[in-house]
Amino acid sequence: MPQQKDIVKIAIQMPGAYPQLIQLDQKKPLSAVIKEVCDGWNLPGPENYALQYADGVQMYITESNRLDIKNGCILRLTKAPGRCAEDLYKGIQSSDAGVRCDSLKELASVSTDVTFAQEFISRDGHLLLVKIVEDCNESNVIMTHTLTGFMELMDHGIVSWENLSSVFIKKIASFVNAKPTDASIQQVSLDILESMVLSSSNLFLQVKLEVTMERLIAHLQVTNQQIQTKAMALLMALLQTAADSDRQDMFAFLNKKNLRQYIYKNIIHSSGSVQDEMAHYLYVLQSVTLNHLEPRMRTPLDCYSQEQRDILHGLRQAAFETESDNSLSHERRRSLCAKEFKKLGFSNNSNPGQDLVRTPPGLLALDTMYYFAARYPDAYSRFVLENSSREDKHECPFARSSIQLTLILCEILRIGEPPSETRSDYHPIFFSQDRLMEELFCVCIQLLNKTWKEMRATQEDFDKVMQVVREQITRTLSSKPTSLELFKNKVNALNYSEILKLRQTERLHQEETLAPPVLELKERLKPELLELIRQQRLNRLCQGTMFKKISSRRRQDKLWYCRLSPNHKMLHYGDVDEDLDNPPIETLQEKIPVADIKGLLTGKDCPHMKENKGKQNKEALDLAFSITYDVEEYSLNFIAPSRTDFCLWTDGLNVLLGREMSSESMRSELEILLSMEIKLRLLDLENVSIPDSAPVVPKPPSNYNFCYDFSQTEQ
Repeated sequence: MPQQKDIVKIAIQMPGAYPQLIQLDQKKPLSAVIKEVCDGWNLPGPENYALQYADGVQMYITESNRLDIKNGCILRLTKAPGRCAEDLYKGIQSSDAGVRCDSLKELASVSTDVTFAQEFISRDGHLLLVKIVEDCNESNVIMTHTLTGFMELMDHGIVSWENLSSVFIKKIASFVNAKPTDASIQQVSLDILESMVLSSSNLFLQVKLEVTMERLIAHLQVTNQQIQTKAMALLMALLQTAADSDRQDMFAFLNKKNLRQYIYKNIIHSSGSVQDEMAHYLYVLQSVTLNHLEPRMRTPLDCYSQEQRDILHGLRQAAFETESDNSLSHERRRSLCAKEFKKLGFSNNSNPGQDLVRTPPGLLALDTMYYFAARYPDAYSRFVLENSSREDKHECPFARSSIQLTLILCEILRIGEPPSETRSDYHPIFFSQDRLMEELFCVCIQLLNKTWKEMRATQEDFDKVMQVVREQITRTLSSKPTSLELFKNKVNALNYSEILKLRQTERLHQEETLAPPVLELKERLKPELLELIRQQRLNRLCQGTMFKKISSRRRQDKLWYCRLSPNHKMLHYGDVDEDLDNPPIETLQEKIPVADIKGLLTGKDCPHMKENKGKQNKEALDLAFSITYDVEEYSLNFIAPSRTDFCLWTDGLNVLLGREMSSESMRSELEILLSMEIKLRLLDLENVSIPDSAPVVPKPPSNYNFCYDFSQTEQ
């Protein structure tokens, strides 16, 4: 007796008869089931019948797909695929045009089923269709049904496209090339040619010879959206399959005729599913076009190539007008070149080519730098000379920044990635701008310099600046600017302060979307974590910091040290020698009781900044703070060694004064701690045993030969 799970309750229909409700036993052979159904309607010859879905895709039921039948399915008893294929094969050869038309129309419909397709092709039915096309004696309606049926049969991959004759290919191409012809024939013919191109390089060459680019472009200019879409699909197939030389010729043709702009404008007039399909083809066109940069991106600089070395020296010479190299000695010339390459921002100033060995971006970074220097020489010189005159730690390195920016643009534009079959996120700016990669670089390298100054960055902040620049570019491109000028205006308006505001807004929005219990947990954790940060700040003040003594004279600045007493009641400070890193608290002669401290001042409000107004640079203002004590007549003035020390000390002093900490460092640390603590609290630790003691730290390795020194290599 069959198990319940093997029984499926279904209904079976047949025209002119009452439906049968049966319990289909999935263990029983399908032929036996069909015999029982035929017996129920007293039909002879059950081998001439088959079951088929009545709704949706009317696919034949076979032994391989019968398990897909679900309870409540409605099936239909119909002609077996072999019998149907035989009848249509005969009908297509009928002398009656009406019978031929009806047979071919039905063939186009049933050929979507692979079971039928196998039966029809086994009778060489596809060759019959090829002959009809080659003879070309039928009406447009019959020819449309013939081509549709042929396309459906070939889509199953049962027969290779390579087997088609050149006569057939030329005939299909003639349907595409003909001007006054039936639109339905052209649609299917374009479909067939696309499949040919994608299936074989030999067929690509034949189709390329038979169908001209001019004719394809003409199809893009018609009002029929289906023709436009099919022509676009064939154009993309040709571009994707072409060898490099052929592809370059096609790009040159498209650029020469300004056809990229026309193709983009064409999408505006599309609608519905056609618009989605056209958007995908625009993405493919963009992807294939930009990918011609991939060989340069994957190729490292060859230090023995005279041409590449000349380009490097051309960058140097364009930035620095120096005395003729020929008038200098070899050592002097070499020293001067190294110095200038260092000013250009190369890490390896004695051999700058080593900076361009990494791939990606490889030679593409050299190309973009050279393009910027040649196309916008004033902007290039201004960038390099401006940063050459800054203090060393605040200069923005042009070469290092350019190499990293080129890599970022490659990643954003997905250069080197094969086109996806599902993506449609193209950039409208691509269709209005030649040499998009190079022009974007020229805008973005100047943006990078602007952002560097806004962030008051040093060399240690390089990665942070690059993250902000990446965000500026991606946010601007996501707004779909349609021209380079529009992109330039938008990306420059999106300055560092705007990025911070957007991040804060998105963070708040993210917090609002958190579940109430998570928000409640976050609020409960915050006081505990704030106390942890307070203690860390006080401990840091107890360790102390070395400060430079403020001097108005042009001489070597003296050093002084300040630290908080372990009981948090006294601030000890005093002059120290340069070679003393951490002086004992007993050696610091001066002290201020914490109880006497009245206030904390920062920036331009500090007395020592007011006294030296006009003499202090922006960095000193950002690092200056003072404490006032007694009756605010006296002050102890500081200039922190770094922004981190400034945040630590101002936070720690605010804690001593009973005030809230307010530095950006505190906010960042609190966010990190909260995020980490919430993730830990929400971990699913059910059935996970947690040891009572920490695991034993393993012994150090016997040697460190596996360790790689990244200090000389830009990662």
